[in-house]
Amino acid sequence: MSDSRLTVRSLKKTFKKRTVVKDVSLEIASGEVIGLLGPNGAGKTTSFYMIVGLIAAEAGRIELDGTEITHLPIHKRARMGLGYLPQEASIFRKMTVAENIRAVLEISGLKSEEMEGELALLMDDLNIAHLADTNAMALSGGERRRAEIARALASRPRFVLLDEPFAGVDPIAVIDIQKIIAFLKERGIGVLITDHNVRETLRICDRAYIISDGKVLASGLPDELVGNEQVRRVYLGEHFHL
Repeated sequence: MSDSRLTVRSLKKTFKKRTVVKDVSLEIASGEVIGLLGPNGAGKTTSFYMIVGLIAAEAGRIELDGTEITHLPIHKRARMGLGYLPQEASIFRKMTVAENIRAVLEISGLKSEEMEGELALLMDDLNIAHLADTNAMALSGGERRRAEIARALASRPRFVLLDEPFAGVDPIAVIDIQKIIAFLKERGIGVLITDHNVRETLRICDRAYIISDGKVLASGLPDELVGNEQVRRVYLGEHFHL
């Protein structure tokens, strides 16, 4: 996969006369895992949803490899290589695992033989080949997440945006999600994560951005952010450690 870059510049958003996002800029390259973190009400979720395309940006610019995508709808961003995994289940529950992935592959323009080869490869990569004929509603939380990742990869994204991947999962599932994120990184896919589980997110990130009061308070390596006095005061707390 060639080097790609997702660039966000000076995002702004106002709701009912309250400016929730004042000035947020960030950048992600191929194979980077980036955290977007901050206290509740800081504007991180709104910023994330503007990048995904779920909320319209009031001002600012979002570019994918130099092409502006700021005002494109979510499905057009997806076609350009911006994958999105919501926090809630997004898999078709009444279809099998294989049918779920095949549904995405069918719009890729591959020939039938190539499509089946790609399907087998994706299921092998995510360790779900044994679940191919299992109905999606019968999957465990971890299995469902792997099936969703396989389906997201079927559209060959350059970047995957993960919304609260660690929310409400048990410790074993946390390890599984971290392995999946490492797998995406190995494939050269850039990953942007927003999550309330700051410790687990920072452990898997190459870099992170801390949002406070609608702006980027600090950005850098996890260790740098943990040692940043301002970040500890506003967000992490004095006794936080990785």
